Amino acid sequence: MSRVAVVTDSCASIPEKLRDSLNIQWVAYYIHVGQEVLRDLATVQRDEFLKWLETAKILPTTASPGPGDYLRLYESLAKEQGFQEIVSIHITSKGSSAYQAATVAQSMAQETLPGVRIEVIDTLNVSLCQGWMVIEAARAALAGKSLDEIAALIRKMIPITRMIQTADTLKYLYMGGRIGKAQQLMGTLLNIKPLIGMVDGVIIPLGQARSRQRAYQMMVEMVEAAVGPKGKIKIAYVHAGARQEVERLRDLVEERLTVIESFFAELSPALAVHTGPGTAGLCYFPVMED
Repeated sequence: MSRVAVVTDSCASIPEKLRDSLNIQWVAYYIHVGQEVLRDLATVQRDEFLKWLETAKILPTTASPGPGDYLRLYESLAKEQGFQEIVSIHITSKGSSAYQAATVAQSMAQETLPGVRIEVIDTLNVSLCQGWMVIEAARAALAGKSLDEIAALIRKMIPITRMIQTADTLKYLYMGGRIGKAQQLMGTLLNIKPLIGMVDGVIIPLGQARSRQRAYQMMVEMVEAAVGPKGKIKIAYVHAGARQEVERLRDLVEERLTVIESFFAELSPALAVHTGPGTAGLCYFPVMED
């Protein structure tokens, strides 16, 4: 049995079967639709939300879990399941307050959970880049690694785990205030597909293409440039209602790189608010030699 509990939030977008099999604990984001408050992947699911989002006149707002949400989970893990060590892994602090909320909960837990050690980590990333760190941490925990070893593994992954994605529009990122340094791409023509990534926790522009196919080719070229021809990677093909698109992307990736592990993942509603339907991309990291 694992000695370390692994906690994250719904923005990690880890497929449910994988999340459950690795005993990953998570806290749901909030989505505000008018006066209605929804809980990400709890009271609202992907398909229904994307169908509604395509017709929405006003963009919903999202909010991270609060300190109390995290504290309740920490207390449950310690008091009901007996964990004395917890690693809490979160979306970039430069785009969300989840990390700060978890840090406050960590401080509160010093009084309510004496003797329980909690390590809170800012991944400076999002989506399945955050998700990959959670997955690898959970595997390490199940293998009996210590909290220090797991934290060191995550911190080693932070600078090398990368996201590249494209969509037909950046309006959702713009409307939601998450555009980061990719603001310059807002003026591109309708038939231009912008590519964005994240560096040091901030969204950045990576280029633009005149078609989805060319955008996917550019993604593969960027990954190959980072890891070398036939480089070994673990990769998630990430989308928002665009499974067929990421299947096309997968075919291009697996022609040119050595994929050690892969899966398809759909963004949680709390992220789809900002990316919009039709988003397709990848989150990967080079396989680290022991």
